[in-house]
Amino acid sequence: MVAVASYSQRFAVLMKLRLQLFEFEDQPWFPAVVRAGMMDYLRFMITHLHTYRPIAPLLAEALRRTNQQHVLELCAGAGGGTEDVLQALQAENLPKVRITLTDLYPQPAAWQHIGKQSNGAIGFEPAPVNALQVPAQLAGFRAVFSAFHHFRPALGAQLLRNAVQAQTGVGVFEGAGKHWWEILLALTVLPVAQLLITPFIRPFSVSRLLFTYLIPLIPLCTIWDGVVSILRMYTPKQLLALGRQADPEGRYHWQAGKVRHAWGPEVTYLVGWPKNQ
Repeated sequence: MVAVASYSQRFAVLMKLRLQLFEFEDQPWFPAVVRAGMMDYLRFMITHLHTYRPIAPLLAEALRRTNQQHVLELCAGAGGGTEDVLQALQAENLPKVRITLTDLYPQPAAWQHIGKQSNGAIGFEPAPVNALQVPAQLAGFRAVFSAFHHFRPALGAQLLRNAVQAQTGVGVFEGAGKHWWEILLALTVLPVAQLLITPFIRPFSVSRLLFTYLIPLIPLCTIWDGVVSILRMYTPKQLLALGRQADPEGRYHWQAGKVRHAWGPEVTYLVGWPKNQ
């Protein structure tokens, strides 16, 4: 029992750290077809597990505070969870809300599918968009789902500072609570789930089947990136520090923490908006 308690304490300390390890999907040389397959899987899982439903009240409040009906999603990947977030916001009495997907590596095929499913309430920007320097013509409350951990602290603060300079609201959300058991799931249960659900992911892709079953680069890289993503996550305290670093004059209201699903999992978040709004 003493040994178990000791290991538990060590894991708890480890989870408070942020380890800047590498993820395959961040690498410019990484094959686009494998990256797309990984993003499609994440989109499917995040959407069907309703990962970001718990943050709908927070995001809805932030939209009201900033008088916004438009969410500009940065680093959108394949748009994982966006349909679910849209439905949750509509349920929060925001029936006219719309979302625009953007990414440094646009995925128009996946985004067009999402747009059709949402009857046009979700659109996208076809050109690459750098989350650190968002073009002025792309207005809206900026949101980052499942991607803020990719940014080193200096770059994370720069992303937030760019929103502060544009005087727009911003929120970052990670679909985990940074616990050791989430790493265990990423190593065991989720790979099995990926093998089972891949044939049902839409839009259909032959390359996704090829690189899942014959040359299993998608599941292997997903396992690695999934574990590393948790280790790279920021804690709420660290997120607040980045928000204040991005806003040294204290012009923004910042709020960070975790919200829990009724069935257990957590979402870590940071939201900020100008105090004069």
